[in-house]
Amino acid sequence: MADSGPDDHPLDRREIGGSIRLVLAVALALVGAVVSLLLLGRENADPWIVGLLSALAVIGVFALFAYAAGLLRFGMPDPSDELARRIVDSAPEGMSLVDALGRVLHANASYIAITGATSMDDVRPVERLFTADPDASEAVYRLAQGTRDGRAVSEEVRIAGLPGAPVRWLKLGARPAPGRTVIWTVTDLTRERERQETAFLELQHVIDYLDHAPAGFFSAAGGAIHYINATLVDWLGYDLAEFGPGGLTVADIVPGPSAALLTGMTPMPGGVRTEVFDLDLKRKNGQRLPVRMWHRVSFTADGTPGASRTLVVNRSRADNEADPLRAAEVRFARFFHNSPIAIATIDRKGRIVRANAMFARHFGSGDTGQARRLVEAAADASRPALVVALEQVLTGHAPPGPVDVGFAGDAARSARFYLAPVEDGGEEAEAAIVYATETTEQRTLEAQFAQSQKMQAVGQLAGGVAHDFNNVLTAIIGYSDLLLANARPTDPSFQDVMQIKQNANRAAGLVRQLLAFSRRQTLRPQVLNLGDVMSDLSMLLRRLLGERVKLEVKEGRGLWPVKADLNQFEQVIVNLAVNARDAMPDGGTLSIRTANVTAAEAAQYIRAGLPEADHVLVEVADTGTGIPADIIDKIFEPFFSTKEVGKGTGLGLSTVYGIVKQTGGTIDLESAPGRGTVFRVFLPRHVPAVDEVPVKLAEPEVAAKPADLTGRGTLLLVEDEEAVRAFAARALISRGYQVLEAGSGIEALEVMEEHGKAVQLVLSDVVMPEMDGPSLLRELQVSYPDIKVIFMSGYAEEAFAKNLPEGADFGFLPKPFTLKQLIEAVKDSLAPTS
Repeated sequence: MADSGPDDHPLDRREIGGSIRLVLAVALALVGAVVSLLLLGRENADPWIVGLLSALAVIGVFALFAYAAGLLRFGMPDPSDELARRIVDSAPEGMSLVDALGRVLHANASYIAITGATSMDDVRPVERLFTADPDASEAVYRLAQGTRDGRAVSEEVRIAGLPGAPVRWLKLGARPAPGRTVIWTVTDLTRERERQETAFLELQHVIDYLDHAPAGFFSAAGGAIHYINATLVDWLGYDLAEFGPGGLTVADIVPGPSAALLTGMTPMPGGVRTEVFDLDLKRKNGQRLPVRMWHRVSFTADGTPGASRTLVVNRSRADNEADPLRAAEVRFARFFHNSPIAIATIDRKGRIVRANAMFARHFGSGDTGQARRLVEAAADASRPALVVALEQVLTGHAPPGPVDVGFAGDAARSARFYLAPVEDGGEEAEAAIVYATETTEQRTLEAQFAQSQKMQAVGQLAGGVAHDFNNVLTAIIGYSDLLLANARPTDPSFQDVMQIKQNANRAAGLVRQLLAFSRRQTLRPQVLNLGDVMSDLSMLLRRLLGERVKLEVKEGRGLWPVKADLNQFEQVIVNLAVNARDAMPDGGTLSIRTANVTAAEAAQYIRAGLPEADHVLVEVADTGTGIPADIIDKIFEPFFSTKEVGKGTGLGLSTVYGIVKQTGGTIDLESAPGRGTVFRVFLPRHVPAVDEVPVKLAEPEVAAKPADLTGRGTLLLVEDEEAVRAFAARALISRGYQVLEAGSGIEALEVMEEHGKAVQLVLSDVVMPEMDGPSLLRELQVSYPDIKVIFMSGYAEEAFAKNLPEGADFGFLPKPFTLKQLIEAVKDSLAPTS
């Protein structure tokens, strides 16, 4: 196209016209002013003409000043138009400047060439170029509308030429410019689209070649398969659509721990690692496919792995039978990587040369290019023992015994290493073989068993001590009652005897706590709704905690019923709350939460020995000082306490432990110094019978009238503890009963042979030499099947009930008992049944 000269440009013509109009305005102003002045000096001047000329002069002067102030332009070029013109000329794409009336003020050479114009006079705006193409016209309309809204917009349009002419792709754009003008851009994308289509076709060819290559290929990152070729899909028996986004993963086609070889490669920051694996892939039908993989992964500078490039060769062909060596390799790889024992070989520098799938899962894989040292797989605390064992094996000495190590980065997990030397290895070849088995679960079970054995032994000791103390306390309390029954409150010794009894009762409370720990106390279980129990306990707990500790109770919805002794369960919560309060001397928060724990959710608490069954959880968490790790295993032991002397007996948590265990529950705790403590009590879910309903909490009883505790009848008292027997005999005789005494079960049978027909009730201790209480009852039922029996024991009723004859009917009086409790038990037993 011909270049347009400066004189032909529309902006230049506007400059000329503007200059002429400016000269006319100035001339008009001067002429009007001069003529007005001349006429004003004449007497016969027409005032209308003078006024008209004066107005012309004023208008001219105003126009001159307005132009000078920039209020009028007279068609003169705006500096902003000149700026737009420069922008248009310097643009690499086709660009035109269009005014508000749709006239092209200026266009660059690229615009003229793209639109097919021959000269500047032939240039048309974009809005008139594509009127014959509906799609393009709609796009131009949307662009124009966008500029009216003050937005810069662009769209790509497809321009279909005449039949046989090539299709063109244009990118149209529009944006507002100064002076109510619009800048339109036109870019020819035809060649770029052709290049894209060509690259796409080439990519399709590459994918087609890769899909049908005679080897398998896949790419994976983070365990997810992003691409897999058709050959490998066919080998595995899958549909290619199953490997789309969110489809199968590496673990789906690489069975067992072998997947760790691919996903757990040791990072090589900023490098590329390639490893060769002989593995079995898993087909869709469950069959195995032996393959050899070349697995290549690149790492970023921070060690983050990228997508893999993995080549897979099928090794299951029939020619394996003709090649014994190849068949042996396949068999070895299958045995090696499917072994449940972690196996690795190390060189003479202690570096991992080769590792099987299980070893890679536990400790990461090795690579001869940049191998990890074996000691890096062990925790810092267990490395010295492993270093010593490695030195012995690598210097040709007999292998030492197994080495127990903790996992690096996870001290809670552990493994046992067995090392064996390789005699024919070179200086840098495989010098030793390492076999490893994880012992985490075994160590956990051993620790639980040891703790259980210790607690059982301590429980037996505590139970035995409690039984003997109960006999002593029974005598002390009993004789105190006898003295008080014959004394008046005004007697000087009355208060002394009361002090003896009160301290004996206090000692009896300690003994009950020991029995609770040894799980030999008497429980009265009933069906409870823990939500109701916690609601009733909240007021008591707030008084116990004080103002400095905030109590938060979060009750779960729809709690399952449990069966437990109400008073004992309340004691559990109170003891835990008091311990939490003492652990927060500066104040804090105590949170109690209840929730249902299903059998599936119980698996996460298997470390605490919680069986897989439905439970109700009571969680007590504080924000206190926490429990140090060196004493956390001792806190449930009787008389163990970190409090000052006189601040506690050390029986609070041991009582909690015993009550929970005797109820059939489980207790677990988590604690760390400075981070507080969380106790979790799990009680088994109770499935009520059809007619069984939760027992409501007992209401305060109305004080009853004093009962008549006197009676008649002949009793046989069997007790090996002489002091207890003497007190009980005196108490019963004083109330009108005739009492026969025996010091053992054998002696009791002799008394019964002589006075058997007269005896109406037998009161017998449970634990006695020669013949215990259950054995005595068994013998008595032979000759006296209807005889009534009351057992007296410092142990729980459940502790000896299993040794009684099936269906045996008996009463129970727990030691220590008072004179009143003894008399009431006897009178209730002898009362006629309605």
